[in-house]
Amino acid sequence: MPVRALITFEGFRIRKVVQGAKSNEKHWNEKNERIKPPLKSEAYNYHLEYNDKIERFEQKAKEIFRFFHINEIIPTRDDFLSRFDSDKSVNISNDLVKCFEEFIEKGKLTKAERTIKSYVTALNVFKDFGEKHNYSLRFDTINNDFFTKFQEFCFFDKKTKNNYFSRLITTLKTFMRWAMENGYHENISFLKFKAPEEDIEVIYLTLEELMKLYNHKFETEKLRRVRDFYCFGCFTGLRFSDLKNLRPSNITENEIKLNIQKTRTIDHRVPLNVYSKEILKRYKDTIWEPLPIISSQKFNKYIKECCRIAEINTPTSITRYVGTKRLDRTVPKYELITSHTARKTFVTNSLVLGMKEMVVRNITGHKKEETFRRYVKIAESLKQEEMSKAWGKV
Repeated sequence: MPVRALITFEGFRIRKVVQGAKSNEKHWNEKNERIKPPLKSEAYNYHLEYNDKIERFEQKAKEIFRFFHINEIIPTRDDFLSRFDSDKSVNISNDLVKCFEEFIEKGKLTKAERTIKSYVTALNVFKDFGEKHNYSLRFDTINNDFFTKFQEFCFFDKKTKNNYFSRLITTLKTFMRWAMENGYHENISFLKFKAPEEDIEVIYLTLEELMKLYNHKFETEKLRRVRDFYCFGCFTGLRFSDLKNLRPSNITENEIKLNIQKTRTIDHRVPLNVYSKEILKRYKDTIWEPLPIISSQKFNKYIKECCRIAEINTPTSITRYVGTKRLDRTVPKYELITSHTARKTFVTNSLVLGMKEMVVRNITGHKKEETFRRYVKIAESLKQEEMSKAWGKV
């Protein structure tokens, strides 16, 4: 006869046949619910093979109930059957938040500091969503329902702009892939999540504005140091993180040689021009050598102040979207200047001045073609504008 199991929980009773296992009545041990071996005079009854099937059946049922218990799920009959009848294995150690914390911790070995900070911030947003909307964050609940509710939370509750929402989803997908590769889940619903970034304005200083800032006589030493640090980025194209890690040993007479933190490029070389050399000369043999360092939070505050004092106040319009809602804002340019605009200033002005695209890209180390093309379009637009002004007078 076939072997049947009786499963009871929460008032439910489920009877299921243990596929592939059978026994006659005299070989069945009611006490331990297994098949006894045959007597020596009897034919082999396949008790080892059938007991293995019964063991696997029982183990799977127990793992499913442990999963429900650990994740504080009150199961229904259909919940149990859908998991039991699935060919997928049950992974009970899939606390999503703990796994995300492990993902962050292990990422510290290979990711840039700024990337790790973005992961921590993203996890806090996901936890905030789960708490405020009473949404259980588990690997099996990262599905279309999650995406819709999280999108509503970001746009309506947090007023999150579309591009930041896109970065949150990108981070989530990166984590989910990592977790899948490490055997924490088999849910592929996240692969369908789509939140493309929108093109935004490239904020940079024109050559005239850059030289205006570079030559301004600031009254305080603090602002002079902030200006020099920023302008050095404008003259070399180095990221803020790489400028902070710069050491005298990285600098020779005509170039900088360093390992790029973000892209992990070894022995990257950046040529020095007359302006970057002048800034380095100012801090030679001082406690600030090669450059004065300041935290990114304070730096962004002080560089805005520097640009305001230097009267870099051209009205600049920016457009952002929160969902489908368009937000337009026009502010003096100095309000938009941050550490990130230095690199953009270098690329744009280098192209306007006639440097070859490949040379500029080699200096900056841009990996993505679409990112670099944005600067090329701006430079070409400015050149066309100058051409029209010059020849329009003829």
